[in-house]
Amino acid sequence: MPELPEVETVARTIEPDVIGRTITAADIRWARTVATPSPKKFKEQVQGQRILGVSRRAKYIVLQLENYNLLIHLRMSGDLAVRKGKIQAEKHDRLILSLRGKRGEESYLAFNDTRKFGRVWLTDQPETVLGKLGPEPLGKEFTPQWLHENLHKRSRQLKPLLLDQTFLAGVGNIYADESLHMAKLHPLGLSNAVTLKQAAALCEAIKSVLKEGIRRNGASIDWVYRGGEYQNYFRVYDREGKPCLTCGTEIQKFTVGQRGTHVCPTCQPLERK
Repeated sequence: MPELPEVETVARTIEPDVIGRTITAADIRWARTVATPSPKKFKEQVQGQRILGVSRRAKYIVLQLENYNLLIHLRMSGDLAVRKGKIQAEKHDRLILSLRGKRGEESYLAFNDTRKFGRVWLTDQPETVLGKLGPEPLGKEFTPQWLHENLHKRSRQLKPLLLDQTFLAGVGNIYADESLHMAKLHPLGLSNAVTLKQAAALCEAIKSVLKEGIRRNGASIDWVYRGGEYQNYFRVYDREGKPCLTCGTEIQKFTVGQRGTHVCPTCQPLERK
């Protein structure tokens, strides 16, 4: 947490308040938040840079600057917020960028991260960070044919593979569970056993749950991320012991790769060879 829909929501939220603004200073309050360059170089290089665009790649927020890209990964507990006027740093602020508008108005982009896992990169070569990521699940490259072909290049359990960011970028624990249930596939099923028809269903399910997650501003399931409402529409995630909304069977929870995993044993039977 946050996953693709939450990161997309954060990016869309800050965009209108940062586009066109110039970074006048950087207050690094936790040195390890800045992955690259050194804190000293970061402050020097980011100062005077105007923010030209805001986008998302996988779970990264990308701020396009005049000469660099500022990449932000929220990890477990990170959040970005624009604060206006004179401010005081909050307890868990790790990086604060001072911004100035065209008319001299002041605001601040604060990276707040309770658990200190989030990271920021300032680079003129973003592919050094983003280059190993798989395709975007909402992009044109992600098709049933692509998915079927690439599932069969591997012999892995479905859920861990979907969470592998080098295979498919942006899908996390919540949306993997939701997608697999919608596609009627078991999380422990083998990737190279998936038929073309099943791959098409999974492709459509992934796109569907991510789009719905974005439409509902993501999911708010703990104290880390607030503001979304997708948690009110979960099919299986966080519904252990409750009836499946499709068939009424009790939802089960178990662990896959150290991740809590939710499944309907009736809708998602595990096919064994």
